[in-house]
Amino acid sequence: MPLPTYDPADYAAQLATKVAHFRDNFAELGVGEPAVFASEPRHYRMRVEFGVWHDGDKLDFTMSDPDDPKQRVFLDTFPPAAARICEVMPLLRERLMGSEVLRRRLFRVDFLATLSGELLITLIYHRKLAEDWEAVARALAGDLNVQILGRSRGQKVVLERDWVLESFELNGRQLKYQQVEGSFTQPNAGVNRHMLGWACAQAKDFGGNLVELYCGNGNFTIVLAPLFERVLATEVSKTSIHSAQYNLAANGVDNIQFARLSAEEFSAALAGTEQFQRLKDIDLDAFRQATLFVDPPRAGLDPATVELARGFDRILYISCNQETLRDNVLALADTHRIAASAVFDQFPYTHHLECGVVLVRR
Repeated sequence: MPLPTYDPADYAAQLATKVAHFRDNFAELGVGEPAVFASEPRHYRMRVEFGVWHDGDKLDFTMSDPDDPKQRVFLDTFPPAAARICEVMPLLRERLMGSEVLRRRLFRVDFLATLSGELLITLIYHRKLAEDWEAVARALAGDLNVQILGRSRGQKVVLERDWVLESFELNGRQLKYQQVEGSFTQPNAGVNRHMLGWACAQAKDFGGNLVELYCGNGNFTIVLAPLFERVLATEVSKTSIHSAQYNLAANGVDNIQFARLSAEEFSAALAGTEQFQRLKDIDLDAFRQATLFVDPPRAGLDPATVELARGFDRILYISCNQETLRDNVLALADTHRIAASAVFDQFPYTHHLECGVVLVRR
């Protein structure tokens, strides 16, 4: 089966169709003309997962056909993947085929790349990894100039580190982000820079304090913090909070407090219905009149968090699912209006479209 077509000649028309759908979807909510941020038409994906197909000593990378998930697509290259991934794919395949230790019962290969050129490869097996694997994998990592991680059920073998360090310039700042294998990071790094830039442009005159829910590894937190006096950012993932703390220090930011709480827990804490030891050193009253920033999962804001949001004069909302974004904006329509909007094409050649809105109190 051939590789699905990722044709740059079709990209502009596909994006225009998605933007038109966004306008229609939000027309009744008073959305104006959104700012539109396109993706690079190729080499935009920083995270890719491939299956591994064995035929004797031969090995191929595979993905599932989007129209028929049971049908394998055999890959020599993958145009959406970052250029560094495409460069390494054939080299890695040859080395895997040439080593029984590396090849045996390997069933998946994950890549995590950065704009700064770092690359982490995770080799995932249906067998326990022993010292012979580690020795050969270490040589492979050195030859390819990459980080390599081995995984099997209940086992994780880290040769050097299980993360990459992203680095790029934004608004005159050189930003650094620790991105840990297996944790969430933005898949399209180029479009992520557009998202960060747009969020900063919207918030530059807000002032005061900032509350952020679903902060992840501090992707937005680090760039928004200099625009506010104090920032309180919450996230439920322990791994993401650890990375956020690392990124806080790496970027020399000193006005952020991180708390490992879910959005529901923070809503209850701010409402005064529950108390949490993790907030004992934080003055919640200082954040009651803050700006609210949210970048939730695809499910959007739960009802309790929608009610929490209603109490803020300004809400900056980034969404990977415009349907749940629309539902949340509609639920807030009696108290807030859309003051600005943007679309970010994180996922070219698909129907998905990242969106951003600024909501202000009526």
